Amino acid sequence: MGEIAGGGLLSHVPTIMLPEAVRRELNHGNESTLATGLHRLRSEVFDTADYDTVVVFDSHWATTVEFVVASHACRAGLFTSDELPRGMCRIPYDYPGDPDLAHALTARADAHGTWITPIDDPCLPVSYATLNLWAYLGVPGKRWLSVSVCQTGDAEDHLRLGRALADAVAATDRRVLLIASGALSHRFHSLRDLRAHEAAGAEHIHSQEAVVADAERIDWFESGDHAKVLATMPDFLRFKPEAGFAHYLMLAGALGEQDCTAPARRYSDYENAIGTGQVHLWFDRPAGGWTGGTR
Repeated sequence: MGEIAGGGLLSHVPTIMLPEAVRRELNHGNESTLATGLHRLRSEVFDTADYDTVVVFDSHWATTVEFVVASHACRAGLFTSDELPRGMCRIPYDYPGDPDLAHALTARADAHGTWITPIDDPCLPVSYATLNLWAYLGVPGKRWLSVSVCQTGDAEDHLRLGRALADAVAATDRRVLLIASGALSHRFHSLRDLRAHEAAGAEHIHSQEAVVADAERIDWFESGDHAKVLATMPDFLRFKPEAGFAHYLMLAGALGEQDCTAPARRYSDYENAIGTGQVHLWFDRPAGGWTGGTR
């Protein structure tokens, strides 16, 4: 029987892919803790944990009529972002996928009342919400696969995807780490203003109300109160969390939803990215499992 060995809500902010000198220039001479935090997460978790596969809930991969899971045996190439080609240009990547887990997930779609399709087309693009984190956390030989968010889905749909994944993992021999790749509040400053807000300080977040909303959720995560995060989702949507917070909802669905009480370990400060709220949070597997059962 497989198991979920850990999970995280991690920022993929493009700044982490810039040279350190450029990051410091944007941040008044200081390094971003989003970059240093990923180095620490790599050494403390990804280099040491017992796992086979990393599953990324990719907030930049928006599908429409179904969830899609990348079912390639291997993904390799060069990546240039269509959104930010100046900062993310010709980034090499090469990592094994996990088609068996992808198909196990797909096979559980009907049981969870949802639609999931495996795609192994070599021309399927890779998103930087996956690749930026792989660049820091990808350990040679470890499998990575990405799952889309569905832009026509609501909170329940994304929870169902997470439940289906938990069942798929339990039915295999895989030990899996999960990454919800995306931000908290996610409103950008306007083009004419944003270059005045490239530093990491929270004073550059789009609004003080968003800072407060993000801080509440970070506190709840750190105390293991996933139930509170889920119960207040309608309120949080006022602050435009990235992808409707679908990346976290899929993670929550896999970890037991309201029953999950795993506290977060913080691997970064709370930082701004041209108005958006960013943080790295990691949830260790409880001794008795995520819900005291098989997850």
